[in-house]
Amino acid sequence: MTSRTCITSVLRALLVLLVSCLVCACGDAQAEPSQSGVDVTDGASAVGSLFKSGPDEGKTDGPAYEHPSEVRLSQANITSDDASDWGVIDTSTASKGYVSVAVYSSERIKFQVLCNEMAYNYDVPGDGTVVTVPINMGDGWYMFRIMQNTSGDNYVEINAEGMDVYLENEFAPYLCPNQICNYTPDSQCVKKANELISDAKNEGDVLQEISNYIIANVKYDYPKAENAPNVTGYIPDPDDTFTTNMGICFDYAVLGAAMLRSQGIPTRVMTGYVSPDNVYHSWIQVYINGSWHNVQFNVNSNTWTRMDLTFAAGGGSGFVVDGKSYTDRYTY
Repeated sequence: MTSRTCITSVLRALLVLLVSCLVCACGDAQAEPSQSGVDVTDGASAVGSLFKSGPDEGKTDGPAYEHPSEVRLSQANITSDDASDWGVIDTSTASKGYVSVAVYSSERIKFQVLCNEMAYNYDVPGDGTVVTVPINMGDGWYMFRIMQNTSGDNYVEINAEGMDVYLENEFAPYLCPNQICNYTPDSQCVKKANELISDAKNEGDVLQEISNYIIANVKYDYPKAENAPNVTGYIPDPDDTFTTNMGICFDYAVLGAAMLRSQGIPTRVMTGYVSPDNVYHSWIQVYINGSWHNVQFNVNSNTWTRMDLTFAAGGGSGFVVDGKSYTDRYTY
């Protein structure tokens, strides 16, 4: 074995050790059950100072890429004028992958979405703002409930609607914006995505260009991560992450999802736990008609593939997308 090979082996061994230690910094704070998810520090970027190969051009393939004619939006059939003190729920768009709600209230409001014994709770402002949330539990019977705070953690139902939901297709919820992943055609990150994929030959190229851009440009925000355990109900702004080039893992995931969805790539925002220390974390899952293979990612055709942009940006290629270390908890 040459001295160069020995050095490389040692570096890789140290990398694995450091990742195992640094991932603990993501913290053990859990999101409120059925809540939108709160990211805490994961410290992965420090790994890059030891061993970072940088974004790899990789290999892509697949059918010719067809750019969507327009950015798909979530268009509610209610406005603030429809809101009342008992709230209004719009389920007319459920088959398209989302529903909307608006409420006027001086008390704290949550919108609860239930299906198959699973529940998601979303914070809703009491000023009549229309909030759109995903239909993220597949086809089935859904119950939508507007819940008003009475005291402490106690809530009472003030309005509800139930219905059978049949999605247009399984990808519908993950091709448009919602409360957790919010963007428009005028978002700066969407405009940048349009620019990045102008020469894309296939969906693998789209995934490569957008992911490599985020990995190369967004840095881990340690001060924000340190304060994250003190923040409740945090929701990233993808344009803020894009503009500042700073973020924590939830920011990385939402920015990636916003840019990819705008280009017609089904993308899930995931929150859950990463072993060995059950660190609460966020990442994305993508589904492309084609593939992208490089040192960091192994994305195959026509299957949901996990991608951890945070760890990739930190250079942790030995710890990314192994399909064994992650436990999914919530999908948005």
